Order: sequence, then C-alpha cells, then structure tokens
Amino acid sequence: MFLFQSPSHLVAFAVCIGFSLLAFPAPAAEPKPAAGADALPLEKVVLFTSGVGFFQHAGQVTGDTSVEMKFAADDVNDLLKSMVLEDLGGGTVSTVSYASRDPITKTLGTFAVNLTDNPSLGQILGRLRGEKIEVDAATPATGTIVGVEKRTVPAGENKTVEKEFITLLTADGLKTLALDTITRIKLVDPRLQAELEKALAVLALGHDNDKKGVKLEFRGQGERKVRVGYVQESPLWKTSYRLVVDDAAAGDKKQMALLQGWAIVENTTDQDWKDVRMELVSGRPISFRMDLYQPLYVPRPQVMPELYASLMPQLYGQSLADAERQFEKAAAAEGRGEEGARKRRMAARDQLAAGAPGGAPGRMAEGAAGKSGPGDNLSIATIQSVAAGANLGELFRYAIEKPVTIERQRSAMLPIVGEKVEAEKIAIYDERVLAKHPLSGLRLVNSTKLNLMQGPVTVFEAGAYAGDARIEDMAPGSERLVSYAIDLDVEVNPRMEQAAEEIVSVKIAKGTLIATRKYARKKVFEIKNSGDKPVKLLVEHPRDGGWNLVAPKEPAETTRDRYRFAVVAEPGKPVKLDVAEERPDVQHVALTNVDDNLILFYSRAKVTSPAVKEALEQVIAKKRAIEAIVRARQEKEREIQVVEQEQNRIRQNMAQLDRTNELYAKYVKKFAEQEDRVEALRKEITALIRQEQEARKALDEFVLKTELN
Repeated sequence: MFLFQSPSHLVAFAVCIGFSLLAFPAPAAEPKPAAGADALPLEKVVLFTSGVGFFQHAGQVTGDTSVEMKFAADDVNDLLKSMVLEDLGGGTVSTVSYASRDPITKTLGTFAVNLTDNPSLGQILGRLRGEKIEVDAATPATGTIVGVEKRTVPAGENKTVEKEFITLLTADGLKTLALDTITRIKLVDPRLQAELEKALAVLALGHDNDKKGVKLEFRGQGERKVRVGYVQESPLWKTSYRLVVDDAAAGDKKQMALLQGWAIVENTTDQDWKDVRMELVSGRPISFRMDLYQPLYVPRPQVMPELYASLMPQLYGQSLADAERQFEKAAAAEGRGEEGARKRRMAARDQLAAGAPGGAPGRMAEGAAGKSGPGDNLSIATIQSVAAGANLGELFRYAIEKPVTIERQRSAMLPIVGEKVEAEKIAIYDERVLAKHPLSGLRLVNSTKLNLMQGPVTVFEAGAYAGDARIEDMAPGSERLVSYAIDLDVEVNPRMEQAAEEIVSVKIAKGTLIATRKYARKKVFEIKNSGDKPVKLLVEHPRDGGWNLVAPKEPAETTRDRYRFAVVAEPGKPVKLDVAEERPDVQHVALTNVDDNLILFYSRAKVTSPAVKEALEQVIAKKRAIEAIVRARQEKEREIQVVEQEQNRIRQNMAQLDRTNELYAKYVKKFAEQEDRVEALRKEITALIRQEQEARKALDEFVLKTELN
C-alpha cells in the first residue's frame, strides 16, 4: 500500500521508490530472476584508433535465464547498433529489452495521476476527485474525494493564513478536513495505487538518466556458455617510444639501438577491467553515431471534417446509354438469371483463391499471420563475434600476451615493443626548418616484425637524454628519418646563384616560330664542421615542378617534394655542395602577327641556323612590303577625307550665293574637279586593297610551307 504521511514524506518516498523499481516492466512469466552484470564478466577489450572499442563479456547460464546489464545513456545508441550475442550451448537469444528514453513529461502524461508539473499534495488530491481514500486525522474518515479548496482562516490577532481543506463524501454525509491535520492518506483503489507508484518510479529514474538497464533473455537447456559483444565510444589509445642509442658505436654506418614501445590505454568506463584479454588495433575503420535510442514521432496534420447543412436526398434519372445496356442484358436472358449470377460469383472466388502466377494469397496470408510450428519462435540467431571473426585487412593490431587489469577511471601503459632496431646516426639540414644549423637525427629501420604506430620518440644517447622526435606509421622493414636535437657543431651557409636565360633552339613550323629557352639556377651550400667527429649530412632541397636536376646527377634520396643529398663533413674541413637546376621554356609565336623586333631578336640568336635566319628575313621583308601598301592606302583615304571637308565648306558658301554670281560658277567648277579626284582616289584605294590581300596571301603561303630547324 502507498501512504501519504505528509508532503515531506511524499518527496522522501519518491526518492526511495525511484532507486528500488526497474526502468522497464518485467515479463508476465519470468523464467528465473534476472542475473546482474557479474554473471557475464568482461573478458576481452579491443581498442581502435577510430575512437571506439569492442567489449566482450562471457559467462555461464543455466536453462532459461535473463541477464541485466547497465550502460550509460549516451552509449545505448552504439549498443543498439553493434551488440553481438552468442549462445555457445545451442540455445538462442529471445529478446533484448531496454529502458525507454521517451521524454519524461510524455511518460508521466500516460499515468492516471499526472505528476508532470510537480503538484502539491492538495493538487494531487484535487486530481483524484471521485476516488475513495482513507485518512487518519483527529477524526478518521473514509470517503470519496469531492474537492479541495483554499480558505483564509484567522491566525492570531489581526493575522490570517491560507489553508487547504479537503471535502469527502462519507457514509455520514459530507465532511471537510484541513490538510495540515491529516497524518495519513491511503488510496483504496489498488489500481490507482500502482499507477501512482509507477509515476513516482519514473520521476526517480529521471533524476539519474546516466544509467539504463538492458535485459538479455537467453533460452536453452542445461548449463552453457554465452557471450555478449558490443562497440562503444572509447578514447584513442596512443603510443610512445624510447630509443636508446649507444654513442660508442656512433661512427659505425649501422648500429643497433634499443626500441621500447608503450601503449597508453584509458579505462573511462564505470567497471574495472580485471584480467581481460587486450588487443590494440591501429587503422581507420569507418565508425559513426546514429540515434536509435531516442523515440521518434512523426507530426501528422489534423484534418477537420467539413460541415454542411442538412440537405434533402436527391433522385437522379438513369442515363440513356446505361438504359440501353440494361435492355441488351435483359434480351440475353439465358445464363443471366439467379443461377447464372451464383455461378459467376463462385468462379470469381475460385480465381481469387488461385491468386496471381507464382503465389497463393491464402497461404501467404497465413504465413504473415504468424502461424508456425513449435520450432519457429522468433529468435536472434547465434553468430560469431566481430572481434574473433573479422578480417582486419590493412589494419594491424597488438595482442597483449598477459591478461590486463585496469581499474575504472584509471589509465595504464602497456609494453608493446622491446627489441633492437637498426639506427644510423646522421645530421639533417633543411633551410625551411633552420637556416644555420642542421638537426641531429637517425635513420631508423623497423627491423622488428611489428607495425609501429605513429607517436613521440624520446631519444637517449650515451646514457643521457638527447631529445624528442616523432615517427609516422612504420611497417616492418620500412625506414624513417627522425630528428631530435640541433647540431651546433655543424654550420651551413646557403646562397642562391642565378644564371642568365639562354636560347637553346629556334625553328619554324607551319607559320609558327618555336623558340626554346633555358632558365638555370644554382644553390650553393657551404658546410663547416667544428666538432671532433665526421658528420654525415643529408641536405634537403625542394623539388619544384618544371625544374630538372643537373648537378649532382643523382640525389641520395628522393621524396615526394624533396631531394636529399649526402655530404660528409670532416672536422675543420669546409665542404661545398652545388645543386644546379634548369627549366626549359618553349615559346610559340605566330609569324604573321608578331612584332618585327621580336623576329629580329630570334634571327640574331647564335643558335639560329642560316636557313631559319634567311626565312625570317624574308618574312620581315614581306611584312614591310605589306606595311608600305597599307600606308599608301591610308594616305589616299586621308586625302579623300580632306576633299570631303572642303566640299562641305563649298556647299555652305554656295547656299549663300545667287546662281548668277561669278563666284558661284567658280565653286561649281572646283566642286566638279574635286569629284573627279575623289573618283580617281577610290580606284587607287581599291587597287591597293587588292595588292594588300595578295601580299598577305603570299606571306601566309610562305610561312605555312616553311619547315626549318
């Protein structure tokens, strides 16, 4: 029974009951009490560098058993997306149920007593109007709630207070009691009692949404082993290395160094990892989050029925075409009577039963309804674990040999590499990094059988700390350069020497002058070693698109964007490295459109052959002849413009004179002479235009036919 002692007792009870009730209703017939997570202890953890981890639990169950596990609410989405279950004794997994994530206000609204708005005791009793209760007060009473009201009552001299009163309908009539005089309230209806308890349980669980219960139902016989695996968000596991170099062997071309590798693993879960099998996988499997936990509701439009005033039923006459068809049917009376109609209905039913080709609707409907034999119960098939059966492909992993124990919310360093590797001591110079000094470094060869994941490397040399470096992912047998300190004993002075451009070749092809130029540059590195040991120096130089390496002929190494040149710097002996490069540039010029000065420039080049020079001279001559024709035509066109201007002046003067005037006659004569001159000029211009066209055509034919190197 649920009892109201007072408003404060109500709050206390809500908290207590919230910790005692399950977040989901139990099945009607529970085969065995639910076992806790201890029944399936964690046995394996696989961590990935994509931000997820695979967790596998295993244990023994007997018969039909349910196992309840707790998960953080934020992890349930990954759980619903990835959970894998195995019953290794021939059983099956029946159901996986979990607490809903419906908004708490929506859930509370489904109970008979709505506690959504944090109601007071008086408001709760007001919402229970019509329900029967028992109350303990100065005068105990049992009755039906009529209502709750507030009254203002005296409270000492010239003071009043507001109190709540409940009115009950008892066997003796209506009775009113002050709520502050009631010490106990009991709901008589057990159904209402249960509803109120469930609502309070939801409220209590709402205070802590971090944990959600997931119940696994295993069905089978006898004692057998089961496994549960799932993927959850996890911190990236990281690697760090220590490289111990023996300085006594620093002068050797190849030496062995001790490489220690550690994996940094963090247990951010709420359970201890005790004696678990640990695997660390490096790679980039695709992983994403999807909201499968949050209930989704689709908003639907509300359609209101249209209202019309009542109308009298209408009668409509038959169409003439329909009446004609009816008459024709009546004329063919044979087979159209009652017996004929019955036979047609039977034939239609048989046709429907037969169904469409390839299927029988009757049998399909039976299968859809769920009719099945004893062994056809809905179940989740037993499948292999993702971690045990997946092919990792390009990924690589470290399997920790001994079981690992990491307490909750703690981290650990796990040894993954402890072997000798090849290391050659060198200095690395890159002007972009440091212009004056190179960096002390090593050529590291992964002579182990393991893949080395990227991470920091702490270098120890001659028993002391030498510096820090970084490496990228290294497959077995691969090598990388690492730098860990500034080599102050070696100094590099780089300078650029720019050479003048040079014309390499000039040729003519199909009216185009093709000139090849060569641009050259040289970078000089002056190197001085102030130390007491020879230093092998790798000089890095950028690879620019279009520039070809001339000297040295071959670099020691080549990367995607760098040349590397090897130089040995002896103590006290300066050494110089010259890096020469050249870039060819081909220029295409149309001979008919280019300026004469540019043609003369290429014709006077040393590499231009006599035949090309002669052809270029002919091109210039032909172009100058065309230019002379054009100038002559333009001169005659300007003369016509002058004449036209003079004629305009004469017209204006003639308009002011009498036709009998002597000056008017003079103007007429001059005007006629000018018209004759304009006519002659136009004929000369036409001839010049024809000459220009012929000259241009001759030039085009000449250059198109010329093929000279």
